Amino acid sequence: MSRPLTVLVTGGAGYVGSFTVRALQDAGHEVVVFDNLRQGHRAAVQAPLVIGELVDREAVFACFRRWRFDAVLHLAAYTSVRESVVDPNKYVVHNVGGAIVLLEACLTYGVPHVVFSSTSEVYGEARYLPLDEEHPTEPANPYGATKLQVEHYLRWYDTAYGLRSISLRYFNAAGAALDGSMGEDHRPEEHLIPNAIRGALGLQPFRLTSPPVETPDGTTIRDYVHVLDLAEAHLLALEALRRGHPTDVINLGSGVGYSTRQIVELVQEITGVRFPIERGEPRPGEPPVKYASYTKAARVLGWRPRYGIEEIIASAVAWHSRFPHGYPD
Repeated sequence: MSRPLTVLVTGGAGYVGSFTVRALQDAGHEVVVFDNLRQGHRAAVQAPLVIGELVDREAVFACFRRWRFDAVLHLAAYTSVRESVVDPNKYVVHNVGGAIVLLEACLTYGVPHVVFSSTSEVYGEARYLPLDEEHPTEPANPYGATKLQVEHYLRWYDTAYGLRSISLRYFNAAGAALDGSMGEDHRPEEHLIPNAIRGALGLQPFRLTSPPVETPDGTTIRDYVHVLDLAEAHLLALEALRRGHPTDVINLGSGVGYSTRQIVELVQEITGVRFPIERGEPRPGEPPVKYASYTKAARVLGWRPRYGIEEIIASAVAWHSRFPHGYPD
């Protein structure tokens, strides 16, 4: 590995962010976290923590004055597809506006590299499968549109100012630390796997919110990738930028799609609990089928997923069993 870096991780108290912070620290880098703690947890952070909003220019610039950063990993964002449909302004203001403030700070303080947490939601409905990086980008919801807009700005900032970046288009992040110390804790929780597990553990009723779609079992099909694999990809992307790789976009997924019903059945099988399934309100803005090609990630980053769906669910079951109420904050 090259010399250790001082890295700012925005959203580093959140789900993927906290795992990425730990991976950076394990690799010997110094990490500072900037997070508003609206979706993150103080207990998930074992690094200097600056609490603030990215749209607060003074707070962001004060952070850059205090530490000299070699790179920024930008994971801070509002991420609910459902909420973005009913409150798109919130997503434009914070996801796009906050990113612009952050990029301005990078230019002002000479930070050369950004790794951006993007999303498969930039693609919209699949025209072909698996989805690769050449697929047209036609977001079906404001959340995906804001992520795509930031990707555009990153390309423009490279052309104009030489600020190089890699945007990582996640498919569905899932799973927990293998030692049970870290996991997924959203409040409210909208993701399928933790909600199904919580249903199996008797912590809440499980409600099926997949809209009726034309798939073999009538539920949406998604690609799930372990959060540990996502964290590793951020380090590999950072190393690629340090080696001179140009601004780019790269998918992170498993290459396999599982339907909502298949996931529920796997949770029931792994937990040994046949929990009841209630019908909830269908989530708007949901394409029927999405799964990734990770060919480019393998070629450019040397990345491929290490953990399969059973390992993803088993690790999440262990986390929710140990911390049924999430982080203690």
